[in-house]
Amino acid sequence: MDHPQRAVFFLEEDSSIPAHAKPLMLEAVLFCPILRWMSDKLLADGVQRFFVVSGPRFAREARACFPEDADVIVSEQHSELLDFLNTPDGVAVFTRAALPAEEAGPGFAYAAAGYELQEVWRERMTNAVSAAELLPGWLPVFNPETLAELETLFRDRIVRAHIRAGVRVMDPAAVYIDPRVAIGRGTVLLPGTILRGETRIGSGCTIGPNAMVRDCVIGDETEVNASQVNESTIGCRTHVGPFAYVRPGCTIGDDIKVGDFVEVKNSTLGDGTKISHLTYVGDSDVGRHVNFGCGTVTTNYDGVKKYRCTIGDNAFIGCNTNLVAPVTVGDGSYIAAGATITKDVPADALAVARARQENKEGWAKRRRKMYGQEK
Repeated sequence: MDHPQRAVFFLEEDSSIPAHAKPLMLEAVLFCPILRWMSDKLLADGVQRFFVVSGPRFAREARACFPEDADVIVSEQHSELLDFLNTPDGVAVFTRAALPAEEAGPGFAYAAAGYELQEVWRERMTNAVSAAELLPGWLPVFNPETLAELETLFRDRIVRAHIRAGVRVMDPAAVYIDPRVAIGRGTVLLPGTILRGETRIGSGCTIGPNAMVRDCVIGDETEVNASQVNESTIGCRTHVGPFAYVRPGCTIGDDIKVGDFVEVKNSTLGDGTKISHLTYVGDSDVGRHVNFGCGTVTTNYDGVKKYRCTIGDNAFIGCNTNLVAPVTVGDGSYIAAGATITKDVPADALAVARARQENKEGWAKRRRKMYGQEK
C-alpha cells in the first residue's frame, strides 16, 4: 500500500472519564498534546485529511491539535465517518494514543484502503480488517505511568537535537523544551529553563536560569533571567528579569529593560524604554526611550472596565507615580516623584500632583512622651 493519505483517530472517550481528566490522546507530553505530536508527524509524512472520533466534550480541544488550515473533521457521527472513508486512498487508523519514534516496530497503528474500512465498519466497528497493514514508527501510550517514562525519553531527544543544531544547554537534564519550539544558533539555555508552545527564540540569546517562556517570539541577543514570559513578542537585545512577569498580549521592542519585580500586561513598549524595578504597566501604549521610576503603577481598572494609558517618546516617569487611566503623557514630559496623574500631561511639561509637605515640629517627641516611650 502507498503511504496513507488520510487518518482516523479514536479519542478513547467514554462517560467514565472524570470531569478533571481527559483522553490520553489529549494529555500532554512536554506540554504538547499527544494528538498534536501525531498530527504533526502525519502532516510531515503527507497525510492530507483527518477525522477525529470525539464527542462534543473534547471536540474543541481535539481540533486545536491541528493547524487552522488543516482539513479536519471532529465528530462522533458514524455516517460522517463512513463518508470520510469513501476513497480508495490508504487511511491510517489510530485506536490509542501513540508517539512517533522511528525505532518502534509495527503493531499499534494500521492502515487500509478507505473503501475496505468503510465496508467493514458499515456493519460494526472492529479492528479486524483483513486487508489492514500494520504501521511501524509509533510508541503506544497505555497510561499515566507510560507518559512519565516517555516524557523523559523525548525530553532528552529534543534537547540533544537542539544541541546538534548549535544551541548551548548547560545541563540537559534540567531543561524542558516543547517539540513545537524553535531556537536559533548560539542561544544558551541555563538550568531550570522551560520553553512551551509555539515559541520562537532568536540567535545569541540567554534564557534562564529558572525561566519559563510560553508561546512567545523572542529576538536575537535577548536575555530572560528567572522570569515568566507569556504569549508576547520581545525584540532584540532586551533584558527581562530577574523576577519579571510578562503577561499575554505584550509587544516589547529592542534594547529594553524589564527589570526585577516588574509586571507588564497587554502593553506595547517602544525601543529603548527602561522599567527597572517594582512597576506595573498594564493596558498601556508606551513610546521610545521612556524611563519608569521605581514603584510606578498604571491604574487601568476601575472595577468594571479597563482603560489604556498612552505615554509618549522620551517621557520621564518619577518614582511612586500612579497613572490613572485613561490618561496621556506627552512626548518629552516629566512627572514628579509621588504624583497621581488623573489629567493629560502636555508634551515637554512637568506634572506635579502631590500635597504640599507640612512639618509639625516636636510632634514625634510629644507622642513618645504620651505613650511612655521617651528615654
